[in-house]
Amino acid sequence: MENSVGESSTTAAVTSIYHALPLPTTRLVSSNDTSNNNNNNNTLNKMSLVINGDSHTQAHLSQVITHYLASLQPHKQRFLGYPTNEEFNYEALAPLLHLHLNNAGDPFHGSSFTLNSTSFEVSVLDWFANLWDIEKNEYWGYVTTGGTEGNLHGLLLGREQFPDGILYASQDSHYSVFKIARMYRMQCIKVASLISGEIDCHDLKALLLANKHKPAIINLNIGTTMKGAVDDIDLVIKTLHETGFSRDRFYIHCDGALFGIMLPFLKEAASKISFKKAIGSITISGHKFLGCPIPCGVVITRLEHMKALSRDVVEVIASRDATVTGSRSGHAPIFLWYSLQKKGIIGIKKEVERCIMNARYLRDQLGSAGIGAMLNEFSCTVVFERPLDDEFVSRWSLACNGNIAHVVVMQHVTLPMLDSFVSEFLQNRVIWFRDGLRKPQCIASDVGAMHCTCALHNSIQLLDI
Repeated sequence: MENSVGESSTTAAVTSIYHALPLPTTRLVSSNDTSNNNNNNNTLNKMSLVINGDSHTQAHLSQVITHYLASLQPHKQRFLGYPTNEEFNYEALAPLLHLHLNNAGDPFHGSSFTLNSTSFEVSVLDWFANLWDIEKNEYWGYVTTGGTEGNLHGLLLGREQFPDGILYASQDSHYSVFKIARMYRMQCIKVASLISGEIDCHDLKALLLANKHKPAIINLNIGTTMKGAVDDIDLVIKTLHETGFSRDRFYIHCDGALFGIMLPFLKEAASKISFKKAIGSITISGHKFLGCPIPCGVVITRLEHMKALSRDVVEVIASRDATVTGSRSGHAPIFLWYSLQKKGIIGIKKEVERCIMNARYLRDQLGSAGIGAMLNEFSCTVVFERPLDDEFVSRWSLACNGNIAHVVVMQHVTLPMLDSFVSEFLQNRVIWFRDGLRKPQCIASDVGAMHCTCALHNSIQLLDI
């Protein structure tokens, strides 16, 4: 069961995910590409992206961008498989693009780089600290480039606190966690997952008992990448105590990329993620639920943990070196601040509830159509049988893993969009299975027999009825 993550396994995992990403069907080509039809050639040839050293007029550059924007619109209208909110408007912030804003250094310490937005950054951090129940004088954090940097920082804090600690992460954890283990040369043990995608605490208990001589660094998922499962923090802490790990022998990092901001707004799940529990750090992605147009995120930790990581003031920038990266986007904190201010608490709550409601609608529509589908509680990620046609997968920008695919119902995903998706799915299924040689895949091992509609499990369910 124990597995020290090696280079080959991590590289293979990253490569697999990279090649699974859908590619746009419209390309911008160079003048010597004759693979397109004649109707498109003249337009596309003018849109060459080759940088050959020559200067171009503003009119030509504007034409390229206009064409590029037009090529993206069909993808936006059917963008279902990835957790980014495409419903936003930041036109009011356009004047900021005339400035380079750089938040190098510790946002709470200031720096000599005066073109910064650290006041906005601290305001955003205070908002998240309040959301996750930690006092202003007890936390530290910063705006990151995204969830992976948040994981880099959180797990680094755990390693600095316990240099000989073992990292435990469920097999459903984000691929960045295992990449980070290799980067930091940490011993990493994969923990089994339940059918829901949640960490299996029975397996975790056995692994902890087998390695009681070393401290534990635990990565927990507040919404797994593929199934949107939320690890039970309380049960994990109980498991640690039952296996003899006192509070001074474990560190918990919470990867809440998407659901870390959503759960506090669901009445039944509001207390699931909180610094009132024995956790060390939380990270979220700002480009997911909040809909920032550039990848970014937030990481919050306890101030006490920063003592082992931060360094004295760096004279060049006159600030403390406490972040993973040096120069950091000064625009990202303003986008986050603007989004939070514009939506407000009530607006965010309504958006969370709408996403959850629409996800349940999709699950029910798929189920009614005889397509196996699963939706975890408090989740907006609907998991179902993988479509057999890669073109269909690409058309709807679906994320796939083995025999399953998923739709992440974000704010831009409307009911008509979901109706169109289900309708096309059903039409294509008729074609895929027309010859009788192929049948719907069994996904019982992925989502459970009760969510599978293959010939075997569908007949079992009919007998039960």
